[in-house]
Amino acid sequence: MSSPEINALTQALAKLPGLGPRSARRAVLHLLKKRETALEPLLVALANVSDRLTRCATCGNVDTSDPCGICADPRRDQRALCVVEEVADLWALDRARLFPGRFHVLGGKLSALDGVRPEDLSIDALIRRLEAGGIDEVVLAMNATLEGQTTAHYLADRIERFPVRVTQLAHGLPVGGELDYLDEGTLAQALRARRPVA
Repeated sequence: MSSPEINALTQALAKLPGLGPRSARRAVLHLLKKRETALEPLLVALANVSDRLTRCATCGNVDTSDPCGICADPRRDQRALCVVEEVADLWALDRARLFPGRFHVLGGKLSALDGVRPEDLSIDALIRRLEAGGIDEVVLAMNATLEGQTTAHYLADRIERFPVRVTQLAHGLPVGGELDYLDEGTLAQALRARRPVA
């Protein structure tokens, strides 16, 4: 039997995506065996992130600075804006290094079943960014789900009054698939084949 503290650590790790109870136990055993090289650096890193974690007021990304590193990067194309559902989608697209512009995180997708309405998402903040001007293209990078496509169509209707080119990722992404789980080749093809929203 483990101590209550070790059990609490195991249960906390088991709540993370991709880790079940058995994987969490293996991770805890590894951390305990490698205390100096694994556990202590992990604790320092977690403390640093916990103390400095913030949400970017511009795009909604999660970072340790506001504005985030993407919004503060002067090399980014300010005329191109990619709209995603969640921070994980932003990270997946940015990790592939295929989109040179900036991002906007909605914080979810429209869903009548889950009670998610337009006012529950950062759509008004997106509209304010477009009203400020300087954006030529908006890429709607919604997940290829029914709710994702509903959100994309809603956004396209809201954006049509602005003088911007509105595109979306090419279909060919797996139906029901999420951007965070796609390989870079699939993401590259989807970005290259984006097309105007009808």
